[in-house]
Parts: sequence; structure tokens; C-alpha cells
Amino acid sequence: MSATARQAQDQPGLAERLGIKPGQVVQELGYDDDCDEQLRDEIADLKDVELVDEDYEDVVDVVLLWWRDGDGDLFDALADALTPLADGGYIWLLTPKAGRPGHVEPSDIGEAAPTAGLSQTSSVSAARDWLGTRLVAPKARK
Repeated sequence: MSATARQAQDQPGLAERLGIKPGQVVQELGYDDDCDEQLRDEIADLKDVELVDEDYEDVVDVVLLWWRDGDGDLFDALADALTPLADGGYIWLLTPKAGRPGHVEPSDIGEAAPTAGLSQTSSVSAARDWLGTRLVAPKARK
């Protein structure tokens, strides 16, 4: 294991850093074999947190959207991710870090998010190879 991987593995509470709390339903979109399994496991292991896939048909508190350059239209994906989101919910757009295959330019996020009615509130290193961008909808969504 590389020093970088060990450092990422030793970071406590990545799921908590994403603001995921007990009792929340977290919907995961865009999962593929390149997603960070440690982050997924941490979220699934949180007490009373339900990690569901794209087939889930109820309201969710958080959407984890794994997104890579070449996955399609980011605006469409964000608009679709808003559909099941509860009022006060948020989207974590997870994109490969710079230099990794599938890296998404910040300007692409900066264009797609506001067009979809979302505001960027923060960014975190969500995993060794993934950057998380927190997106929220206005409180008075219709």
C-alpha cells in the first residue's frame, strides 16, 4: 500500500466529514468499479444510515453522485439527482481528482450546477482519488 493510500485510509470519519448523519437515506448514483469502496463502506456502516441505489423510489436526504468526464451531460445528471431529494437535502458530486482518469474540470461543475438550480457550498477530499463537491438547492424549491 502506498503512503498516500495509507494516509487516506487513516483519515477518521470521512462519512461524517460529508455531513451524513444517523437516520439519513443516502442514494448512490453513478457507481462503478472505480468508486472508493472504503468511503462506501464507511457510509453503509454508519448507525441507522441506509445506502440505496438508483432504483430506490422514495425521498432521500443525500445523493452521492459519482461522476467522471465522459459520463454524459452533467446538467442532466444533476437535474435527475434533484428529483428524489428531500427539502434541505444535498448532493455530493464525487469526481476524480486532478491527474486521475475521468477528472472533471471545476469550470464544468461551475457551469452545470447553477444551471440545474444548485449552489456549491464546499469541497472536500472525499477519498484518495475522489474530490467531493457539496451542492444544495434553494430552500424554497418548487
